Amino acid sequence: MAKRIDVSGLNVYYGSFRAVEDVNMTIEPRSVTAFIGPSGCGKSTFLRTLNRMHEVIPGARVEGKVTIDGEDLYGQNVDPVAVRRTVGMVFQRPNPFPTMSIYDNVAAGLRLNGVKKKSQLDGIVETSLKGANLWNEVKDRLDRPGAGLSGGQQQRLCIARAIAVEPEVLLMDEPCSALDPISTLAIEDQIAALKEQYTIVIVTHNMQQAARVSDTTAFFNIAGSGKPGKLIEMAPTPKMFSTPSEKATEDYISGRFG
Repeated sequence: MAKRIDVSGLNVYYGSFRAVEDVNMTIEPRSVTAFIGPSGCGKSTFLRTLNRMHEVIPGARVEGKVTIDGEDLYGQNVDPVAVRRTVGMVFQRPNPFPTMSIYDNVAAGLRLNGVKKKSQLDGIVETSLKGANLWNEVKDRLDRPGAGLSGGQQQRLCIARAIAVEPEVLLMDEPCSALDPISTLAIEDQIAALKEQYTIVIVTHNMQQAARVSDTTAFFNIAGSGKPGKLIEMAPTPKMFSTPSEKATEDYISGRFG
């Protein structure tokens, strides 16, 4: 069941450095929201606060609130591991578990969650690989290493692994930046199909990709070296790319800086 995300007054710190300042936004369920902006503007950092992945970096902390359907992700008794089951993540570079087969890559999270029955695992592995549009390419070699697939296939395997545990939100941090154009198109097609079931948030440096895949676009910017990243503007994607409200957004989209 796709979920709605509400963020209010969110500040992200690494030690004393404030990386992201005072973000407020709502991300609608069953939609694709793209974060764009120049390097170092905090968009990937902010993305990681949506499933507490930033906490793997020592000294990281947040102030403010992130709720998923009204539930506080940073509540006192909330387990970060449980959060990451609800909010899946696909990273910039494909990262299949190198020693595991294609099948075991997809089943890994399920087994961690206590699913042991082979028939159940078989069904979910097949469904997840179909959901990532990879099943027909790998169904006859599920016992082969995941690392033996092409880059684009590896990234789709990582999507299958993420959706196997049935998250409600799917975060993607530049999922196509290491891929060729044909693989990129395959991933973009999958994003369009997956939004029927998931709330999807994607960070991308590719303007055309944001325009193609997202329903809503958020532009982050940075005032200068050592300054925190800020959310400048967020709007439906067609409006953002045709008539942005802020000059900084227009300059970035038209390629005048960034």
